Amino acid sequence: MNKTREERIRFALSISTDTKEFIMGRGVSTKAPEVFRKYFPGRTALILSDVHTHPALGARVNGLFDAAGIPLLEHIIMEEEFHAEWKYVELVDGLLDANPEAVLVSVGSGVINDLCKFSSHHHGQSYLTLPTAASVDGYSSFGASITYKGAKQTFSCPAPVAIVADIDVIAAAPAEMTAAGYADLAAKVPAGAEWMISDFVGTEPIHPEAWHVLQDYLDDFLADPEAVAAGDPDSIADVFEGLTLSGFAMQAARSSRPASCCDHLFSHILDMTAHRYKGKLQSHGFQVAIGTLTMCAVFDELFKLDLSGLDVDACVAAWPSLEEEQERALKIFEGFPAPRLGYEEITKKWQDRDEVRRQLTKLKVEWPSFKEKLRGQVYSYEKMHALLKASGAPCEPEQIGLTRQQLHDMFEKVQLMRYRYNVLDLAKRGGFYDTIVEPLFAPDGPFAL
Repeated sequence: MNKTREERIRFALSISTDTKEFIMGRGVSTKAPEVFRKYFPGRTALILSDVHTHPALGARVNGLFDAAGIPLLEHIIMEEEFHAEWKYVELVDGLLDANPEAVLVSVGSGVINDLCKFSSHHHGQSYLTLPTAASVDGYSSFGASITYKGAKQTFSCPAPVAIVADIDVIAAAPAEMTAAGYADLAAKVPAGAEWMISDFVGTEPIHPEAWHVLQDYLDDFLADPEAVAAGDPDSIADVFEGLTLSGFAMQAARSSRPASCCDHLFSHILDMTAHRYKGKLQSHGFQVAIGTLTMCAVFDELFKLDLSGLDVDACVAAWPSLEEEQERALKIFEGFPAPRLGYEEITKKWQDRDEVRRQLTKLKVEWPSFKEKLRGQVYSYEKMHALLKASGAPCEPEQIGLTRQQLHDMFEKVQLMRYRYNVLDLAKRGGFYDTIVEPLFAPDGPFAL
């Protein structure tokens, strides 16, 4: 890393659109009352936590605010497990409706933070977040992932005005939560490669500051998974910093493009189908671990191809009409909790034959140099598998209760379920979709059926 942590955070704050202060260190939760008073003078603190995060930090925060003379209210979500579903948005909205003088203080991990983010946006104000685990990148991100009408959606809403991250608390979180955060951070590797593809074809150009704020340091943040698994506070601080910088990248880009692509869509499908393993919902990070590993394997297959010999005319002639793609999407998503999702998303991102010709011609001409750029970004399946295993994250689909056949069958939905251009879209245009997907499930493939 060629910048100190302080320099990296200073740069991140300089490109942020919403967050004005990010304090990270051991014992810094004691600073929460003064930070709250700085940004919300005279307001009441509505401290939101859950049955797990209240004893981890919420009760202490209550005491700190009370001692500081800040009026406070609290609400604890008592369910043992829950996701960011619309009914909880309505619950938090109701708390703010009943207490118009209140400002939310999020004490928890990803779900609590997303609920506070979205409800604060509904009420035209910001909030303060105190993370309790290095489990997700959403603490500092623009947007909240909420399940609405059966579909996992990212709703536009500003990030918190301030983040107070106590590493003593974060490092004491359950090891599986830290492993989930490590996996969510590792997802930025293939997601970055897919952003490079989108930039290459011209659909979503890379935002330079949003790219450099995290990608310049990502390899270093991921370099010591054994120490992360061992609970080393410094290594966990690196993971948390990486996740937070990812959120700042999303603020700068006003999009989740810097942080996710196909890797996250596997997770969205599992959330939308209420997938459980041994009776439990699986964490976002654990789901993303399998999506990340899968996409690294896809890139391994992509790099075996010589696309400089692509028959562009044949690809363009075979390219389906919008109506044909809409029909395909309706068939693939038939019986899914959001049956029109694929139809709606492919309608947004379908492109005509002239545009497909332009993209494939560029790909054919520039493939050797572009392939090397992608190789410099994405990890091989073997490398990613070793990192995830060492961190304590899942590295086989069965570890989250997913069969290999189920993983195989998710691909068609993944390609269609979001307007964001991805490597599978490129493969569909170039006629090599089966060539980079099916070998993953062949007898000698990483997910052999």
